[in-house]
Amino acid sequence: MPAIQFFEEDIAYKLKNKIAVRQWITDTIQAEGYKLKELTYIFCTDEYLLQINQQYLDHDTYTDIITFDNSEKEKVIVGDIFISIERIRENAGKFSLTETDELHRVIIHGALHLVGYTDKTPADKKKMTLKEDFYLNKRSFNN
Repeated sequence: MPAIQFFEEDIAYKLKNKIAVRQWITDTIQAEGYKLKELTYIFCTDEYLLQINQQYLDHDTYTDIITFDNSEKEKVIVGDIFISIERIRENAGKFSLTETDELHRVIIHGALHLVGYTDKTPADKKKMTLKEDFYLNKRSFNN
């Protein structure tokens, strides 16, 4: 079983280029000095992610991604990343991006959270966006 798994909850969605995406995420994590043990991406609806946001984070807002760090050892990645495909589609239109480019940004955003990047302050958000751009430019696939 690969260290990175992709699942759907409440939505029918098939990620394109799974093997290439897995390798890209793995390369990113390793480039940041971490070891990948187990990472699960769950693609879902806005409502599904809202329920998770309310139940686990006590936030009553829609979001595109929630990342859970389940690591028990330092520098070893174990996590679950929930991504709203509905939010991805809406944000892609809002930012004039393809759905795939927006999804890849959010996928790598979640991985960057697991290696220690945050986006709580404007300075942290800027640093995170620069890292996202850096790794998005390292993709060897587009769709």
